[in-house]
Order: sequence, then structure tokens, then C-alpha cells
Amino acid sequence: MSDRILIVGGGFSGAMLAARLTATGAAVSLINRDDRFGLGVAYGAAAPWHRLNVRSARMSAVADRPDDFVRWLQAHAPDQADPDGFAPRALYGRYVQDRFAAARAAAGDRLQTVVGTVTMVDPAGAVALADGRRLTGRALVLATGNPPPRTADPETRTAPGVIPDPWAPGALDGIRPQDDILLVGSGLTMVDVLMTLEHRGWIGRAAAVSRRGLTPRAHGPRPDPRLDAPLPDHARMSRRLAAARTAAAAGGWRSLMELYRPVTADLWADLVPEAQRRLMRHLRPWWDVHRHRLAPEVAARIDALVAADRLRVLAGRIGRPRPGAGRLELPWRARGQTSEGRLVGDRLIDCSGPGHAPEDDPLTGPLLAAGAARLHPNGLGLDLDPDGRVLDADGRPQPRLFVLGPPARAAFWETIAVPDIRERTAALAAALTQTS
Repeated sequence: MSDRILIVGGGFSGAMLAARLTATGAAVSLINRDDRFGLGVAYGAAAPWHRLNVRSARMSAVADRPDDFVRWLQAHAPDQADPDGFAPRALYGRYVQDRFAAARAAAGDRLQTVVGTVTMVDPAGAVALADGRRLTGRALVLATGNPPPRTADPETRTAPGVIPDPWAPGALDGIRPQDDILLVGSGLTMVDVLMTLEHRGWIGRAAAVSRRGLTPRAHGPRPDPRLDAPLPDHARMSRRLAAARTAAAAGGWRSLMELYRPVTADLWADLVPEAQRRLMRHLRPWWDVHRHRLAPEVAARIDALVAADRLRVLAGRIGRPRPGAGRLELPWRARGQTSEGRLVGDRLIDCSGPGHAPEDDPLTGPLLAAGAARLHPNGLGLDLDPDGRVLDADGRPQPRLFVLGPPARAAFWETIAVPDIRERTAALAAALTQTS
């Protein structure tokens, strides 16, 4: 068995874990489908007008150097070096690649990059690639990032006029300036799609439909003041919610969300699975739009589209789109209503966000079928131990198989934003250095 640690997925999570591990002297093989290590979907598909959703001062990729990104901006893009600003995501991708390149140069042969498609993972610490190669290591980390949306059924995904994955290369190229757009989902993906279309000269109208019709809130013009407020430990959900409302009334909801950031994973783990499921059913939409906020300038652009009657955000349920007079008709029922209406557009774009489904994933599906992994009782993804090890069907940790980043959300809840992934990366690196 090789003494290397294998990491599947070369986006932010995988690249920064590889950098941190090699800094401790570990040998790593980082496997990615293409040679753009450090980008992933979040930064690889970003255009210059896509902005970070977190202020630059909090976007360091290095846990023990909190000003690292701002210092990099000062050297490479001085006009974007405002610590309280929201830098372009494409620029952040350059920063991550730069940090990864520095780690690779320092590590030499200890950091191996492998371009290839992984077709099988073995819990004992091995992977098979589509070209026939097989790699083995003392530990294996799945850092595969966010999958594409999967709201629509297979028939709908291939229907004319439907764009099932807005992040696929060239997905939006066929949209004409005057096209009317139907958007499934009203969150961050919807915002990114509209920003892209606007910068391409789109002047049509859009209707975005989601279950509750909520859109991401905006960051304030300045960093939120620190809020000192008690958060009840080991309390019922109702008590925690009451405490949150009291704190928000006293110091503002943005400060409240910042108060929760460093303890969210612990509070999530403290909930029994049924409480986690209740939170997802009833509170998650409000949590998401307040937790994952927009840069003020981006929020202002979305508000302008609404004010100009070019964007309608609707709450309700949708049916299967069908062709009608050369356009798409989308059946929908407004929230709280029993009668069905229809929306009409030239294109339909699935903006529902990542479609996590471990049971259907070509890597984790076989693990689940074989009992080498199990789904978390909350239904969000794989069940993991506190160090990120995969639990088998009997609840026993797989000593060599770990998960990092968005696929670990069932166990840690917030594993999407850089500050959260950065902390999980540090914790996982510590666990891996003890794995033999």
C-alpha cells in the first residue's frame, strides 16, 4: 500500500487540503477530471461579474493567516484589495490556484496531481480511473464538490428549451437578448444566471419560481458589529429559536448570523435527526437566504430587475414543462392556492442548486449498496463521524475513507462557504496525519 493520501476532487476543498497536508510532510495524490486544480465549479465557471458572497477579509484560504487573501489582492489586484469589499469570484479562483501552485512547488514529488475520471472508490484506500489506472493510498478523501441540479426528471432535462445545468460549458449561449426566461429556484444560482445574462445583453423578462419565493438577502454596507448574546446549549429547537429572535431584535439579524457562524456545526450535531429534519422542512429556506447573502452591488442589480418588472419571484409548485406555440409552458400553482396557472417562456433554466443524491452518485452509490456506507438519518447525504470518516451500514467508521466539503453537509450542515470549509480542512488534516 502506498503511503500517499488520495484526494478525489481538485476544487477548493481538495486543493487546499492537499496544500495543508503536504505542508506537514505528508505525500498526496490529488485527482481531478481536468487540469484546472483549485477552481471547481464555484470559481472555474465564474465570470468577472460574479462576486464573492463573503467579504475579502474573511476569505483567506489559510486558517492561520486570516489576512492572506487581502495581502494577495494588494500584490496582484490593488483595485480590489478592500478588506470589506466583495472581490470577483474569478479573481479568487486565481488566488486559490496561486496558493496551490506555491504548495506544489514547495512539496515537490510529495504532491502529485493526477488528471482522470474516478470510476470506483474502495473504502480500503484505493480508486480506479476510467483509463484503467488504479491508485492506492493509506487514506482516501472524497472532496467532489457540488453536483449539478437534478430537479427535473430525465425526460424534462432533455426537452427542447430546457437548460438542466446552467454551469455546464456553453449552457447559456443559445439564449437570445429578447427571450423570456423561466427559472426554477430563486436562490444564489438564479442570481448568478441573471447577472450573466444581463452582461451578455439580455433584455427580456424572467419569472423565478420556488416553494416559498424567497431570495438571498444583501450584506450591509459595512461589516456587521460584533454581537455578544447567549446561545442556549442543549436546548429544544423552540428555545433556540426564541433566543435567536431576541438577539436579532437587540443587535440586528446580520450580526446574529455572524454570531452563529463559528458554532453552527456544533449546534447542528447536537440536534437529533428528527430535529434536523424539522429544521430543514420549516427553517432552512429562511436560514439559507439570511446566511448566504449577496454583495450589495449584486443585490441592487436584482432589485432593479424587480423594479423594472423584468423579474418576478413567485412562490409555488411547478409541474412538467410542455411545448406550446413555439414556446415553453410551465404549469404552476401559487403557494396557498388550489387552482393551477401557467407560465410561458422561451427557455427554462434549472437554478435549484446542487442536486446531492449519494445513492445515485457513481462513486458513493456502490458504497451504499454494498453496506460500506450509509445515509445519514436526516437524509441530506452520507453519515460521517466527527472527523469526517464514512460510517458503514452498521455505524462503524471506515478508518481510511473521509469526506470533505459540500458532500459532508449531512454531518456538518454548513460546508459550502470558504470560512467553513477552511475550518473543516484544518480539522481533517489533523485527523489524517494520525491515520496510519
